[in-house]
Amino acid sequence: MAAEPAAAAPGRGERAAESAGLRAPVPGRCGYFVERKKRFCKMVPAQGRRFCGEHGHQEEESDRKRIPCPLDPKHTVYEDQLQKHLKKCNSREKPKPAYFVQDINAGLKDATEILEEQQLPISSLSKEELEDLIRKLKKASNGIKPILKDQTLSHQALQEALNDPKNGESAFKHLKQQASILGNMEKLHLLGPGRCFIEFGAGRGKLSHWVDIALQDAENVHFLLVERATTRFKVDGKHRKRDYMFERLQIDIQHLCLNKVPILGKEKLPVVGIGKHLCGAATDLALRCLVESYAAQYDERNEEPSPKRFKGDETDIAFNSSTDERTGKNISENWQPVAGIVIALCCHHRCEWKHYVGQEFFRTVGLGPVEFNYFQRMTSWATCGMRETITDASTVDAKSKDQSSDPEEHDQVHNRTECSSDSLQGLLTVEERKQIGHLCKLLIDHGRIKYLQQRGYNVELQYYTDSAVSLENVLLTAVPTQSSVLQPIA
Repeated sequence: MAAEPAAAAPGRGERAAESAGLRAPVPGRCGYFVERKKRFCKMVPAQGRRFCGEHGHQEEESDRKRIPCPLDPKHTVYEDQLQKHLKKCNSREKPKPAYFVQDINAGLKDATEILEEQQLPISSLSKEELEDLIRKLKKASNGIKPILKDQTLSHQALQEALNDPKNGESAFKHLKQQASILGNMEKLHLLGPGRCFIEFGAGRGKLSHWVDIALQDAENVHFLLVERATTRFKVDGKHRKRDYMFERLQIDIQHLCLNKVPILGKEKLPVVGIGKHLCGAATDLALRCLVESYAAQYDERNEEPSPKRFKGDETDIAFNSSTDERTGKNISENWQPVAGIVIALCCHHRCEWKHYVGQEFFRTVGLGPVEFNYFQRMTSWATCGMRETITDASTVDAKSKDQSSDPEEHDQVHNRTECSSDSLQGLLTVEERKQIGHLCKLLIDHGRIKYLQQRGYNVELQYYTDSAVSLENVLLTAVPTQSSVLQPIA
């Protein structure tokens, strides 16, 4: 990571350091005080030098000029070494992998964009405008079941970890969520051989780790961990003894073409899409990646497509009966490219209309991008006031629509402006805001349900853990319709 660019003369920096109670840098570290961070630079200078390369121009004897890097002005480089630096700069454009296809999962290219004048804060709405918006919400939500079924489960693979007294409260909460996700996967008969598990927004890869533990060395199983960010403390290393079982794809879900991932083309395994706290629009990108970009294109490649899959006819062969129980190898061509989807939803306030898979549903109930823009922000009302400390949304990159750097440690991040009771000028009580926020979440998720149902999936939305464990406690599950009407092989 590049050091902070120089911001002040040494004298001023030294005075700032003294005012912050810091008299000297850590031995062997740069002597430049970074005022914004209220600490000394942590980079290591060359032997005999006081400052690191980034702040070397602070040395009185240095006459070499440093300039901002043209690839990333957040760091600087010696002007006489610019060409050499550009060849190895971490910000340089890297070759795209074969499975990178620009905007393949982004949605309709001609989707209506929200104009700036339409992106007004909710607090700017008049009483009549807000009441009209709420009336539209309730009318569109008519018929949607407001209370979800409690499907809090567990799995024996995590029992030892759950009973470990060394776990802190945070670790325990994440383990409970992972255990319930695995329990729901087992209930849907998705834990077995002959599959490729794709964890979207994988972060450190803990969910895939526990799925692997639960499979108990089942044969012909692979894992693809999709994560846009560079992640530290990954658990992938624990699985390196198994060749090609775990593969990490550092790519935005928006550009991921699963058909071009080598292992899927080689093994032709059905995939199971999983995710824990898949943030905002990332859920929509992942759904389209699985059932539209992958499953649909896979069917198009087949010269002799199998009979229509979504009739629920007893003559159809379910996924579990189309694999050899010992090896997991396909023994029938009539299998589903996507065997199932299990995603713990998160951060509806970071959804985007242009990526949203439920656009067709919204239009059928008389809604469009303007209403969606307000509803996605109103979802934060569902959890406002339920937490003593709310993380400031300004600390999160607003453009990070994909996945957080560590979903295992990720939880709801709110927009304080939309949560503020003052912003509504007393028009709604806290309880009324919570109910409206939940209704907005349900409406957005119902659009996702309709999207999957139209593509031949049985879809469920349920609570998978208690709100005391996580405020984002809703799980979306989907399995192909034909699989749901048949009993699995014992």
